Amino acid sequence: MKKMSEDDDFRHSFPALTKELEEGNTQSFKIDGVRTMSEESDQGQEKQTFTPDVVDYIRRCDTVPQAIEIVDFLAKQGEITAAQAKAIKSQIKTEGLRSFGAKKEKDHYLHHGLE
Repeated sequence: MKKMSEDDDFRHSFPALTKELEEGNTQSFKIDGVRTMSEESDQGQEKQTFTPDVVDYIRRCDTVPQAIEIVDFLAKQGEITAAQAKAIKSQIKTEGLRSFGAKKEKDHYLHHGLE
């Protein structure tokens, strides 16, 4: 049994590249610079963070009862006032869930970023 050399392995794995190299018709491109990532480049930039609000949570709901439960919870936690909760629940009941915007699916921010 014959052992293949590295050259034979290369020829077998990359026949088109081997042909191009043997014929001498390779293309070359000038590189003017190289970009590097360094810790210094990140120091001046703050990472963008996002805290969802009541509308973000509502836009993930499938049903009116889910949205009402979210609003009640956020009011109980003190994240929205009682007056805000009342107004939001009124809008949900009269205009529907999608009056706050289209439904946000799972991994919305992963695919669309922060809006």
